[in-house]
Amino acid sequence: MSSDNKFDFEAGQGIARILHNVLLNYPTAEMVQGFKEHCVAVTWPEFGSSSDNQAGRNALAAYLSQWSVMQLDELKLDYGQLFFGPGEPTAMPWGSVYLGEQQLLNDKSTVELMAFYKQNGISFDLEYHQPLDHIALYFAVIDQLLGQLAVNPDDESVRRTLSVLLQQHMLPWSQRCFELAIEHSQTDFYLGIAHLALDFQKVLAEVFRLISMPVRLHR
Repeated sequence: MSSDNKFDFEAGQGIARILHNVLLNYPTAEMVQGFKEHCVAVTWPEFGSSSDNQAGRNALAAYLSQWSVMQLDELKLDYGQLFFGPGEPTAMPWGSVYLGEQQLLNDKSTVELMAFYKQNGISFDLEYHQPLDHIALYFAVIDQLLGQLAVNPDDESVRRTLSVLLQQHMLPWSQRCFELAIEHSQTDFYLGIAHLALDFQKVLAEVFRLISMPVRLHR
């Protein structure tokens, strides 16, 4: 997939929305049951059929095929140890932790991202206070921007905003986040999600012809 003439912006918007919801909050039985009933592992776009895409769909399908509400506590524990706590998450979901030498929340890269959002009129209505460089919030913005491109694929302003968001703010660190999630996941559910998220961001980079800015990561 070398350009967006084969990319379904509406389908991409749906994927971004799923990733936003799955990565932001603890799992619920209703969410997982919805994944199973809607055959998400089967209907998830194959894109270029990369190894990450195949591994992600296989892991998610394996988990959903044997899902029982009795596994919810185990799934919540997996989400917590990966992305939330208690203690230090193994796949920290905040960009500044990877980009700043002191590995702090709300560091310089977060301030730069907030300035970018303000410049482009992007805002959030969050249920609880959260650093704005949380990986799930990136997917919320991607959801919005791909939705606008689904209506008007030739909107150069939206394309530019999405390209800058990905190239300068997200892609420099997000791959490492998902690699850590793949390494430390204790359930096939989050193993699958991490592979699929990694594949999706690579697809977006191809579609918009982006090369991630080289940076030094501190994790």
